[in-house]
Amino acid sequence: MTKQQIKKYLKMLNDQLAGMGIKGEICLYGGAMMCIVFNARPATKDIDAVFKPEQKMHLAALRIAKENQLPPDWLNDGVKAYLSKKHHKDKILFNWPNLAVYHADAEYLLAMKAISARHKQDIDDIKFLLQELRLKDAASVLEIIQKYYPKNMIKPATKLLIEEFFK
Repeated sequence: MTKQQIKKYLKMLNDQLAGMGIKGEICLYGGAMMCIVFNARPATKDIDAVFKPEQKMHLAALRIAKENQLPPDWLNDGVKAYLSKKHHKDKILFNWPNLAVYHADAEYLLAMKAISARHKQDIDDIKFLLQELRLKDAASVLEIIQKYYPKNMIKPATKLLIEEFFK
């Protein structure tokens, strides 16, 4: 999905919720955020988000998937596994009549990406966020990660990956 498609499908979600008489909230993470907030990449395969009301949003998203030949998980909340228990500041992206769309801040997304770092795209996103945040050393990055996640969640592989970026 491109930036334009992400916005289009979120707007459709707003319209679906309006038809259901519901006001929803969604917070974007991952690739969708890298596309729509930072223009860091041209597209993403899905929208990683946390949303409420959860069941009604899933239902609305499935309707959009059927109408637009999208995979059923085009909007998914798998990112919940990586959310920090510590508070982070979400920023408003769109505030439509039936859907408020938020996104995490860059520091929090960096911490999430570093903790999860599963594939090449995560590594590319981390590199982008390091530049976006103008971070100059591994210690600064690890400090940001520890703002949101306990030390025992930071795998040795994550530390090595972060250190590699500054060699």
